[in-house]
Amino acid sequence: MHLQYTEAQQKFRAEIRAWLAGNVPKQRLESFDTEKGFQQHREWEAKLNEGRWGMVTWPSALGGRDATLLEWLIFEEEYWRAGAPLRVNQNGIFLLGPTLMEYGTDAQKADILPKMANGTEVWCQGWSEPGAGSDMAAIRTKAELSSDGKHYIINGQKTWSTRAVWADQCFGMFRTDAKSERHNGLSFILVPMRLPGITVRPIPQLDGLPGFAEIFFDNVKVPVDRRLGKEGEGWKVAMATAGFERGLMLRSPARFQETARRLVNLYKENKASADRDPSVKDAVIRCYMDAEAYALTTYQTACRLDKGGKIGAESSTNKIFWSELDQKMHETAMSILGARAELEPHAPEAKGVGTWLDGFLFAQSGPIYAGTNEIQRNIIAERMLGMPK
Repeated sequence: MHLQYTEAQQKFRAEIRAWLAGNVPKQRLESFDTEKGFQQHREWEAKLNEGRWGMVTWPSALGGRDATLLEWLIFEEEYWRAGAPLRVNQNGIFLLGPTLMEYGTDAQKADILPKMANGTEVWCQGWSEPGAGSDMAAIRTKAELSSDGKHYIINGQKTWSTRAVWADQCFGMFRTDAKSERHNGLSFILVPMRLPGITVRPIPQLDGLPGFAEIFFDNVKVPVDRRLGKEGEGWKVAMATAGFERGLMLRSPARFQETARRLVNLYKENKASADRDPSVKDAVIRCYMDAEAYALTTYQTACRLDKGGKIGAESSTNKIFWSELDQKMHETAMSILGARAELEPHAPEAKGVGTWLDGFLFAQSGPIYAGTNEIQRNIIAERMLGMPK
């Protein structure tokens, strides 16, 4: 497949390339898993919004550019090419944002989306629970209607909530019908994180930074108008969000193409030692080809969506593909570097390593989050073989 861009698309690419060249921070921001870095990334979101680049596919009235999904892919290519900061609000802009466009009321969109775009409100997810990981139908955290019918009273616990330590808002599923089971009786509710009764407990990562957190709800009162979609239809709304996460927006193909480019450069810089094992070169080539294949598949999906189509079960195949590609690229880089891969980027002995590790792009946990790959394979089998759900 050979991609040919229209004159308007080429002009769009030139505009974003010029803006990024003049605005991307010269110094890398600190990790957004630190309080200081979180604030730095929030400020970057505000800067993007000033240029109306916060989320280009959104309506212009809400701070976007009314861009097509193909133009979004072009934006992502230029964004990663420029080495711009990671998006601290990716849960909001890439997952909740598109879902809100589909299921939100006009009042919800007007209230939430502009603050999401400019970084005023950063969002975390409220999916997993101690007894409900990839199997979200096992969610037990309750949201019961108050006696006057104006609020939900939430009690329970969420865990592995990304960015939750400093997030302003949380979106997730809660059981609004206490007698229901599995996919029934769940509602999609948007919860402000500063409400009385919410306790956040950080979960340290291997590096000690709190990239995740547990969220405890103790009689938390949330207005009913913070429900997205109809009561009891949370599963339907959540699957739309999961489709964007697994199949399109959360894992931009440009991210993998940039990683593949760095991997090729790493191989060239260390060719003498890397070629001692002929399989390493083959792995580099395979990673590059797979990154390109993923990009072309995403272009195909975007074209279908722009014509009114939906993301279906193929979001599961995409999720398996990009998460395992993440790991394969990491493993190949480790094979090239050997023991030096364990060095800190600025260590004196890390020559040839620092440029690779600077802006590390891998997620070893990819096969687990967004629904484990085992669960995704079950979904694929159900759809292809007509197995019962």
